[in-house]
Amino acid sequence: MNVRDPFGLHRKSALSILRTTASRATADFTERAVEASLNAIEKSKRAVADLDMSFSVPKNVPSFGNPQRIAEDRVWGSTAVTSRAPRPSSHHPNKDPGLLGGVQDRVGGLFDDRNALPMYKDKPYAYPASQRPRPLWRRKRLLAIILSFISLLYYFGAFGRHNDTVVSPTPVWAWLTAGSESGKAADWVKRRDLVVEAFTLSWDAYDRYAWGYDAFHPMSKKGEQMAPQGMGWIIVDALDTMILMNLTSRVTHARRWISNSLSYDQDQDVSTFETTIRMLGGLLSAHYLSNEYPNLARLAEDDPGAPGEDLYLEKAKDLADRLASAFDSPSGIPYASVNIGKYEGLPAHDEGGASSTAEATTLQLEFKYLAKLTGEKYFWDKAEKVMEVVDNNMVEDGLVPIYIYATDGTFRGHNIRLGSRGDSYYEYLIKQYLQTNKQEPIYLEMWDQSLQGVRKHLVTFTEPSGFTIIGERPDGLEGALSPKMDHLVCFMPGTIALAATGGLTETEAKKQATWTVKSEADMQLARELMQTCWGMYKWMATGLAAEITYFNVADPPLQGSAPHHSPAEFTEDPQAEWRKDFTVHAMDNHNLQRPETVESLFYMWRITGDIRYREWGWEMFKSFMNHTAVQDGGGFSSLTNANKVPPVMRDNMESFWLAETLKYFYLLFSPDDLLPLDQIVINTEAHPFPRFDMGQLFSTGWKRKARDSRGKTSR
Repeated sequence: MNVRDPFGLHRKSALSILRTTASRATADFTERAVEASLNAIEKSKRAVADLDMSFSVPKNVPSFGNPQRIAEDRVWGSTAVTSRAPRPSSHHPNKDPGLLGGVQDRVGGLFDDRNALPMYKDKPYAYPASQRPRPLWRRKRLLAIILSFISLLYYFGAFGRHNDTVVSPTPVWAWLTAGSESGKAADWVKRRDLVVEAFTLSWDAYDRYAWGYDAFHPMSKKGEQMAPQGMGWIIVDALDTMILMNLTSRVTHARRWISNSLSYDQDQDVSTFETTIRMLGGLLSAHYLSNEYPNLARLAEDDPGAPGEDLYLEKAKDLADRLASAFDSPSGIPYASVNIGKYEGLPAHDEGGASSTAEATTLQLEFKYLAKLTGEKYFWDKAEKVMEVVDNNMVEDGLVPIYIYATDGTFRGHNIRLGSRGDSYYEYLIKQYLQTNKQEPIYLEMWDQSLQGVRKHLVTFTEPSGFTIIGERPDGLEGALSPKMDHLVCFMPGTIALAATGGLTETEAKKQATWTVKSEADMQLARELMQTCWGMYKWMATGLAAEITYFNVADPPLQGSAPHHSPAEFTEDPQAEWRKDFTVHAMDNHNLQRPETVESLFYMWRITGDIRYREWGWEMFKSFMNHTAVQDGGGFSSLTNANKVPPVMRDNMESFWLAETLKYFYLLFSPDDLLPLDQIVINTEAHPFPRFDMGQLFSTGWKRKARDSRGKTSR
C-alpha cells in the first residue's frame, strides 16, 4: 500500500490550517459545552441499545469534546495538534493543572526535547479519580475568560503547538487492566467480539456525526467531502468488514445509501490507485461475500432474483468504466489521477508527471476480477499491459524504482524501496499468481526474482541485537543502503509466508512436492521480519508503531547472508539492550492506525499456527483501545505523536481503520475456516476476492524478454 493522502490534507499550508482552526474555535466552544450536556443521556441510551456490548462505558465519564479543529492530518511531522491530557506541574506531579496550566504547558512544550528516549510503558494511562476535572457546566463563570483566552492564544500563536484535552481518570474499559489468560487457554471468540465492539463504536460515531462524508474527524465530530456529492469513501471501504462481522442493520443502512445516494457521475479528480483499491475493491468484495456467504448480514435485497441482486457489481462496473480512462496513456501506464465525470486521465502534479510504480501496478487484482465477473476483457487487457511495460524496463534483480512515466513507460529516478510508492508492486506479483489458481507462472517468476533481489540488496541486520530489516536504496542499487523502514514494509512477512506456502498451512505445504530449501529459508525470513515489525510497536511509549523507524546498522551494512541472531523476546526494561537498535525521529512518530503489521500477524498465525502471533495481535489491539479512543463517543483517532503517554491525537479516523486494521484483528481472532487462505486473495485494502480459473476468454497476453544473470533485459 501506498502513502495515502486522497484529500490532499498533507499538502495544505500550516498557516491556512492555523487560521481555520482559530476561526472555528470561538464559534464552536460554547456549542460543544451545551452539546455535551444535551447529548449525555442520549449517548448512554445508544451505547446500550445499539452496541449490545459485553463491556460498558462508565456512566460518569466527563466530556472530552474539543471545540478546536485540530491541525491533524494536515501536515506531516510535528505540527500543531491535540494532546489527550495536560502534563502535570513539575511542583505538583499529581495535580490537574487546569486551563491555565494547559496554556503554560503549551508554551513550555515549545522547548521540549522531543528527541529524548521515552520511558517505555505498557499499561493504561490513568490518574487518581479525585483529580477528575470539574464538568464545564459547573464553571460557567469562566466562560467569558475562556473565550477571551482563545482569542489571545490565537494572537500569540499558542495554537501552533497543540491543544490539550483531558484524558479519562481511569481506563474506559475494565478488561484493559484485568488479568487475562494467554495462548491456547485464551477465549479468542470473546476477544473477537471485543474487536466487533471497537468497530461498532467507530462506525456509530461516524454514522452519528458524519454520515455520508468521505472523511471523519472524531474529536471535532465533523465530516469532510472529497467530491461534491461524496464518494462513499468510508461507507464502501468498510462495507465488507461489516458483512464479515454479521452487522446486518448497519449493512442495511450502508447498502441503502449506496443504492440511493452514491453516484460517480461527478466532475471530480480522484486518485486512480486509491479509488481502485478502496472503492472498486470494496464494491467487488461486498458482491463476493454477499454471494459466497449469504448467511452473513443476510439481506433479502441480495437474494438471487431480487431487483437489487447486482447492486454492488453494477456500481463497480460504472466506476471501473470511469477509472479505465486512466490507462489511456501513450504507454499504457495509468495516469495518477482521473476525472471520473469527464472520463479523463490526468498526470501527477509533481514528480514531472510520473506515476507511482506501486500505484500503477496495484490495480490488477481488482480489474481482473471485474473482467471475470462481467466478461469485459478490456478490463483485463488494460491491467495486464501495465505489467508488461514495467517488466520491459532494464530492471536489475527484480527491483523497480518508485516512479514511472505514463508517457513512455520508463522509470523516473533510481529510488528503490519496499515502503511508500514501491510496496504493493511486489505484493501484487504473488497475488496475481494465486488469483488465477497458479495458472500464470510469469508472476511467480517475477516474485521470486524480486525476493532474491531484496535479500541481495536490501536485507541487513541491526546492532547490537541482530534484528532483520529491509532497508532502502535512495540512489539506486549502486548507492548506499538507508536503514529505514516505513511501517508499510511490514506487509512483507505475511506476503513472504503466503508466497512460500500458497496459502496452505506450513505443515501442509511441507508435504507438497514444491517445497524446497528456498521455501524453508523464505519462512525463516518471514519470521525474522515479523519479529522486527513487532519490535517497532514494543519500542514506542504507547505500544503503537511509528510511521517510520530507523535502525542502527554496521558500516558497511552486513549482507543478507551474514550470520545473525536476535533476542527471542522484547524485555520491558526501558534500558534494555534491544532498544539501542531502534530509532524514531520526531517527524516520524505519528501512528495512522495502519494495518500492515496485524495483516502479517494474521497470515503468520494462519500459516504457522504459532500462538505468539495471536498474542502479539492481542497486545496491539489493547494498545489501540487504550491510546486512540475518543472517549466521548467519537470512536477512535489516529495519533500525531505515539511516543508519549498520553499521546497526541490527530483528530482523524482513516477509512482503513475500519476496512483493514479492525478486519485483520477480527480475522486473526477468528476460526481458520473464515476466508480460507488457499481459496482467496486479499487486495491491498484488505478486500477479499475469490481465486478463479481463467477459462477460455482470458490468458496471459505477454511474455518476458530474455534475462541475463542479474535479471536485466538482454540486448
